[in-house]
Amino acid sequence: MSFRFWRRIKIAPGVTLNLSKSGGSLSFGPRGAKFTVGSRGKRATMGIPGTGLFYTTPITGGKGGKKRSVYSAATPTVSPKDRLTLGFFKRLVTPDDEEALVDGCRELLLGDENKALGYLKKATHLADGAYLAGFLSLKQAQLQKATDYLTIAAENHRRLGRYFDKYGISATMSLPITDEVSAHVGPDLRGVLLGLVEAWQGQQRWADATACLERLQRREPDDVVVKLSLAELLLEASPGDRNVYRKVVRLAEGIENETPVHTALLFYKAKALHGLGLLDAARDTLTVVLRRKKDRSGDLLRAIRYERIQVYEDLGQHRRARSELEKLYAETPDYEDVAARLGL
Repeated sequence: MSFRFWRRIKIAPGVTLNLSKSGGSLSFGPRGAKFTVGSRGKRATMGIPGTGLFYTTPITGGKGGKKRSVYSAATPTVSPKDRLTLGFFKRLVTPDDEEALVDGCRELLLGDENKALGYLKKATHLADGAYLAGFLSLKQAQLQKATDYLTIAAENHRRLGRYFDKYGISATMSLPITDEVSAHVGPDLRGVLLGLVEAWQGQQRWADATACLERLQRREPDDVVVKLSLAELLLEASPGDRNVYRKVVRLAEGIENETPVHTALLFYKAKALHGLGLLDAARDTLTVVLRRKKDRSGDLLRAIRYERIQVYEDLGQHRRARSELEKLYAETPDYEDVAARLGL
């Protein structure tokens, strides 16, 4: 459950650029209704006002009228490219670094990441330029470059967002902390530090990544996403370390099973309790989190169930463990080593 990266950049009202390792897509439309074109095909997303809920439906068929009608209803009258194009006379009075920032955002919108990064490298002494260059380098797995740019952004974090505001650009990143949990961050110190953690973790610079998260936790001690990130990192960097297990248990102190973020943190707490040999406490923690399944992904729930099976075995409750293994195998035969444990 390590970090993976994708990003959404709202370029202008009604226009959103979505970037991920699987490719880019472009969304048009007002809040609550989007038309998206990307590597996974075309789909419409409709929000339910006042509920925070939405549903997504693919748009199929040929080049007929229905598809064009959805597109034409959602597409803004001014093209996204034109919204990020400085006029001739404006370029005469716009500083080169600001011009490079705007040009970089335009190329991101047009889908040319390499050209965008080329422009953004000319704007990295601006906090906003360093921010975008850092996350784009991170996406392209240029980890040392990402570290360098994000460090510049962190050092100048009080200036983050200044030029985005000036040119009407909204930049939001989403850093998945686990398979099920994503942290949505903007151009601020919290977002930059989480990006640095990703870059350092990718280089296996565990001490730097841990120090970065601990710095962030001191600033925001109640941020459950930061706690989850730190727990995940500690367990990945130092498996079997009893001091780490104790730290993870302390991170989850007072946490209730309120959201999928809390569920994931309690899962790590249970793993730490298991590692400390506190088997009854680990089993009870896992049982509590499994009582709430709404909005929790199947992958997370299966990981929790698998951990509890191992706790059952260590408690000597072999019949209970066998029964749970059979249920898990019936649902997902290839999950972990379930088949081997059943002798299949």
